[in-house]
Amino acid sequence: MFAVIQRLRALAPSREQLEANPWLRALAPHLANPKLWRWSRRGVATGVAIGLFIGFLIPVAQILLAAAVAVVLRANVPIAAAGTLVTNPLTVPPIYYAAYHLGAWATGSSATAAISWADPASILGSLGAIGLPLFTGLAITASFAAAASYLLISRAWIWHVAAKRCGARP
Repeated sequence: MFAVIQRLRALAPSREQLEANPWLRALAPHLANPKLWRWSRRGVATGVAIGLFIGFLIPVAQILLAAAVAVVLRANVPIAAAGTLVTNPLTVPPIYYAAYHLGAWATGSSATAAISWADPASILGSLGAIGLPLFTGLAITASFAAAASYLLISRAWIWHVAAKRCGARP
């Protein structure tokens, strides 16, 4: 677990890099809060939950929104920003396809027969029909991923600290 944290620290953008970003300039005064950069159980777990929730649910300006929400909720900003990378050009098609089917099941709608998933023009022409099931599926996925990641990271962190304390005593 410690190696994972060190690797994440190396990959995460620095405070200076985020403050220099023109899109985050409005948040720069708030980014000075040291709690937003601390690697604590609550900060990291909340940051991952925010990143995954926004990454799944919001298709644009994900890092900006995740950083803003992390500032408001006092979560780890670099982790929240990195969590949005769950959706990228390679993962969006399967995530949206699965989310659509989950949403269609949840809403009881079935627009699959009218849509050719291989034809982008057919998908764009059918946005009205796929919109509600897709958004519903993404909302379910985002909520589940955020809650599950928060609980999993919190439990793993507690377990790691307990194991470290037991092993540190002679």
